[in-house]
Amino acid sequence: MSISSALSNALSGLTANARAVSVVSDNLANMHTEGYGRREIGLMSNQHGSSGGVRVVGITRHVDAAVLGDRRMAQSELGHAETHTAFIAGIQSVIGTPDQVGSLSARITAFEASLITAASRPDAQDRLQAVSMRGFELAATFAGVSDDIQGRRQAAEGAIAVGVETVNAALEQVQDLNRQILSSRMRRGDTASLEDHRQIVIDRIAEYIPVREVPRDNGSIALMTPGGATLLDGSVARLGFERSNVIMPHMTLENGLLSGLTLNGEVVAASGGRSPLNGGRLSAFFEVRDALALDAQTQIDALARDMIERFQDSGVDTTLAMGQAGLFTDAGNVFAALDEVGIAARIELNPLVDLGQGGDLRRLRDGLGAAVPGPTGEAALLNAMAEALSSRRALASGDLGNGAGSVSAHVGSLASRLGQQQMTAEGAASFARASTVEMQERLLENGVDSDVETQRLLLIEQAYSANARMIQTLDEMMQTLLRI
Repeated sequence: MSISSALSNALSGLTANARAVSVVSDNLANMHTEGYGRREIGLMSNQHGSSGGVRVVGITRHVDAAVLGDRRMAQSELGHAETHTAFIAGIQSVIGTPDQVGSLSARITAFEASLITAASRPDAQDRLQAVSMRGFELAATFAGVSDDIQGRRQAAEGAIAVGVETVNAALEQVQDLNRQILSSRMRRGDTASLEDHRQIVIDRIAEYIPVREVPRDNGSIALMTPGGATLLDGSVARLGFERSNVIMPHMTLENGLLSGLTLNGEVVAASGGRSPLNGGRLSAFFEVRDALALDAQTQIDALARDMIERFQDSGVDTTLAMGQAGLFTDAGNVFAALDEVGIAARIELNPLVDLGQGGDLRRLRDGLGAAVPGPTGEAALLNAMAEALSSRRALASGDLGNGAGSVSAHVGSLASRLGQQQMTAEGAASFARASTVEMQERLLENGVDSDVETQRLLLIEQAYSANARMIQTLDEMMQTLLRI
């Protein structure tokens, strides 16, 4: 081997060692960076005629594609379960439990106690006033629960719009990164950083929609959903959604007053077994808006209807005329069973006994339809009202059970139902969270190991020293030759 060939070999070794140090330092510096894939330098013997040496053939990015795909699926399931859990927990908190001040159960108990207390002294104005105040508070609590449910539907509507926009933008980014990776590979450039970025963007999509990554030529990828929808394969699919600025109890997807989801202009099911996009936060938000919240509204409407009809019964207040509203009204009017949807938001204390609207408290004792004042010591109506609250009767609507019960018992059934739903949702969320953590840990096992990278650095240092020593020796030989 000639001196020039030996020098060339040593210089190629130094160049490769310098690049290897750069790769190792990148690995160590980014061992906690999200989406970073461990790099490994690829070397090949450089044979051109009589010369040798080494050359860098590329940087390999190591990520376990199977584990990454499983982690994304677990991530989608976790987002779906957490969205359900958050909604149910929120409804539970606003309905409350009997021991919570201001809860629906506590309001009913307080109203019943005020009736019993007033019946013991029907001539006492302060006790009649307490009945009016507790009745007003009870109606306001029903309305508050209904408003909260619709507020959560509105929040889900906004989250759907944000999710659709996020997914569309992310798909465009993945397509652009595909082009950049393809272009870089055509120039034999390093694409590892672009692949890191693409992984992060796909992870963002997976939070809303479960996706599978399918490799294509020259480093590009396609994205499919487990349900069979193609989100990206050369061209980009586009999700469509029209946001409603106001949501009322009667507005649903079925009656066309709320928007569904489209994929490339075609209407698709947003959730459920028939949906190609089922799973992830996006389908969960649709389920909150169109199923969970509607069910909660149906149950609270059934309870409000039951409350109104108990006191609208002429058997309780014999002074009520035909078509006259009872103690609780539908926004001041008599309640009609065909107009039940949203009644919890419209239930009000009858203005005839509402002090805030100039009501006369003696009607709580004498009857809402009484033309003239009756005896101040008469407690029959107050006792009948208390009996109406505690009497056992079946709900006319909803599906809290067909059994008869008091108002408090029916509210307890709703609370129990929500508790069971929350336990189920929390169980699903716990399982999905554990799966996500497990998949993430397995993914990190194939990531950067600081001990391994340090060992590589020591080997690189030895190789660098050997090549440097070779150059030094060649320089000494050249100097010796020149002195001859």
